[in-house]
Amino acid sequence: METDPASLDPEIRTNKFLALMSASLGLISLCAAIIPFCGGLIATLGLFLGMRVLRSGRDRLAVAGIALCVLGLLISVVYTAILAIRGPGQ
Repeated sequence: METDPASLDPEIRTNKFLALMSASLGLISLCAAIIPFCGGLIATLGLFLGMRVLRSGRDRLAVAGIALCVLGLLISVVYTAILAIRGPGQ
């Protein structure tokens, strides 16, 4: 039996939305990681949202979002470093 989203506590509803946003931004940051600084900014925002949800309660979707954001941030940093070492046009 599913619960009606309107009947949920506003804080729980907000946490579920932020956890979903964190996971979504994590997936987007994986795709945008090849654009220097873009993937990192998106991952940082998703990481912030996921950490905010974890402060108020444990949510598996928020943990998944944080993991995706960390992975996207790591890929973005490594790719940017490779581009900086190789230089433009090489």
